[in-house]
Amino acid sequence: MSTQFPPQFRDLESIAAPWALPAFNDRYARRLSSSMEEMQTFYDTVFPRSKDILAYCDRFDIHDPPDDAKALMNVLYSLVAVSFAVEVWKQPRVPDSGAAMFESFIEPLV
Repeated sequence: MSTQFPPQFRDLESIAAPWALPAFNDRYARRLSSSMEEMQTFYDTVFPRSKDILAYCDRFDIHDPPDDAKALMNVLYSLVAVSFAVEVWKQPRVPDSGAAMFESFIEPLV
């Protein structure tokens, strides 16, 4: 998948493209391995444009968007992944959780 953004969002590429990760576990690992400065820069760059990104992505079928819209969707998913770390915790990891890595989000069988 290309991480090239549509023309109106190309100004975000240098900061946001490395965060356009398609898998949750990859986004989580990126958050854990990033410094607060990296996350803050990403957050400060993307958050003000998030409504514009959503408006762009809403033009497409969510099940079959073009690659540039997928890249932007993944950037927004990464924004969600770092938002609490930036806004609340002021650190990449969940405080006092003892969790080193979230490996899966599969529900147990009943």
